[in-house]
Amino acid sequence: MSAGQSPIDTFLSEAAEILESLEGHLLELEAAPDDSERIGAVFRNLRTLKGSGEMFGFSALAHFVHRFENAYDAVRAGRARVTPGLIDVSLRARDHIARLIEIGTDPVENARIERAPEARTLVEAIDACLGAPGGAGDSSSPAGRATPGQPAGAGPRRYELTFAPGLDALRNGMRPAMLFDELAMLGQTEIACFTDEVPCLDELDPTACHLAWKIRLTTDRGRAAIEDVFIFADDGAVTIGDAGPAEGTDGGAGAAGVPAATTQMRTIPSASAAPDPDGRGAGAGAARTESVRVQSFRLDQLMDQLGELVIAQARLNRIADQMREPGLTGVAEEIERLVTGLRDATLSIRMLPIGMVFARFRRLVRDLSGELGKDVQLVTEGGQTELDKNVIDSLGEPLVHLIRNSVDHGIETVERRRAAGKPEQATVRIVAEQLGGEVLVRITDDGAGLDAAAIRARAIERGLIAPDADIAPEALYQLIFEPGFSTARTVSNLSGRGVGMDAVRAVIGELRGTVEVHSVPGRGTTVTLRLPLTLAIIDSLLVRVGKGVFVLPLPSVMECVELPAAEAGRESGRSILKIRDQLVPFVEVGHLFGFETDPAREARIVIIAAEGKRVGLVVDDIIGQHQTVIKSLSAYHRDIAGLAGATILGDGSVALILDPPALVKSNPPISLEAAW
Repeated sequence: MSAGQSPIDTFLSEAAEILESLEGHLLELEAAPDDSERIGAVFRNLRTLKGSGEMFGFSALAHFVHRFENAYDAVRAGRARVTPGLIDVSLRARDHIARLIEIGTDPVENARIERAPEARTLVEAIDACLGAPGGAGDSSSPAGRATPGQPAGAGPRRYELTFAPGLDALRNGMRPAMLFDELAMLGQTEIACFTDEVPCLDELDPTACHLAWKIRLTTDRGRAAIEDVFIFADDGAVTIGDAGPAEGTDGGAGAAGVPAATTQMRTIPSASAAPDPDGRGAGAGAARTESVRVQSFRLDQLMDQLGELVIAQARLNRIADQMREPGLTGVAEEIERLVTGLRDATLSIRMLPIGMVFARFRRLVRDLSGELGKDVQLVTEGGQTELDKNVIDSLGEPLVHLIRNSVDHGIETVERRRAAGKPEQATVRIVAEQLGGEVLVRITDDGAGLDAAAIRARAIERGLIAPDADIAPEALYQLIFEPGFSTARTVSNLSGRGVGMDAVRAVIGELRGTVEVHSVPGRGTTVTLRLPLTLAIIDSLLVRVGKGVFVLPLPSVMECVELPAAEAGRESGRSILKIRDQLVPFVEVGHLFGFETDPAREARIVIIAAEGKRVGLVVDDIIGQHQTVIKSLSAYHRDIAGLAGATILGDGSVALILDPPALVKSNPPISLEAAW
């Protein structure tokens, strides 16, 4: 738990991770219903949720998960099997658990939700799945209720337990009453409480546990089920004694007159336990500290401080260059080396595998397939590719829109696929790969492809293009990202309002990324998201225009060429340069931002790539590469088209960061149609 974070916040964070893991295991189990490892993983997820929920007062959560857990306990024990119906109800139950976590610990709300029809319906559905043919069998039969540690047909047995929690047990969230309620669900219980260790009132600490209990339990569930109840009671010592068959059953190995076998359960020492004098527990302690949970805002603070350090280091380098003092130069170089290492280490902390985002889409594709009556599988590749945490946090919504669009609009029905000679099962593929300073995320489907004629007709209808416009397919496909653009003539609960793709471009633009679309009729569509590795510090190219300095993100820069004098002096209004048999439109950066430029200068053109197009930016000079710390613009400058932010240079001056995609879309001098 990180400093300043409450135990409840820690539980909520861990519960979100467990639910994501649970959903993944359930979907994997659907494809391999006999996978014992996945069955065990689902059971452990549920057991952890129930135990943690009990500790922190989520009573409705604990009671519901207990019924859910029983189902997979039966599957794990071989009394039931995994069926499509069980997976369906399990996924619905998982969603219900998420809502129970949102409700919190309010007792009134918990009581209301426990009595809600939805909870009862889910419990009945779970029980119905277990009672299906090949499922749990007759629950009234002893054999049908056998569990690990209890042979089938052995009948009920009597166990004697002692439970003596540690002094810190209550402070650490353990609730003995909940454990006893769970024991009562296993069978008949008789509980005696020992108060011998309770101090006098003047010395009593109300947060400490001075009690111990002795429990007599009659159950046919076996020792393993009892041990499961106390699996999270790490602060206490539990002993379980087998006192033999219950009265009225036949004898056996544990018959009356045979001494009861007593075992001591292994318990995990609490955080307050004394250190191991022999050091034999060092390995376990080291394993528990291999990772530390840190709140994201602390990483943001660290990144901000690192950015200031990079700026200060650039200023130091500039001063050292001006003074030409060997001693100062040596110190500046050493500090630069240390700052570079610190920068790389800090950025790596913020990098997370993009597979964390991919995992949640398997459920989305499954649900959409069922709702639309289509057979679609999701395939992901490159999940180990890493991206900045803030980029990953913002990437979920755009990918949801793109996947929904592929399944709803791109993928044909089974009948149409069969008629077209395609496999009945369609495929949506998400592939991520790192390319230089960018990460490319491709969403590909093998559906019908985009209908260029319908897109063109809709664009003409809305006045986005002229009826006689000659526009390339790639540029035409970009129109689907216009606000409110949709070729659907009817509105459904999934699509037709034209807001999804607009949101995709807006979010990707805020991340300083670009969207490219490629489609082949009858074969499918590929949408490529180009994203920066990080949003904090980027590699860039510094250019000078007049008296100002601008920054271009290096991944967008393709090449730099001289501007021919004939082109520089042309006043025809058509600014197009031919580079290696390709027409590239270009624009004067100085004219865009009101800088005066010398017509007689030796100008250069920086060719950038944006949204699948090549555009030239005319500048006075190219200064060189630079590590740029991105600073947000003020509220007065935030809406200026073509600017993505600002940075502070080594001499203390401010340089504006250009936004290549925005420049392409906002510049009247750039005649893209003429270039194509």
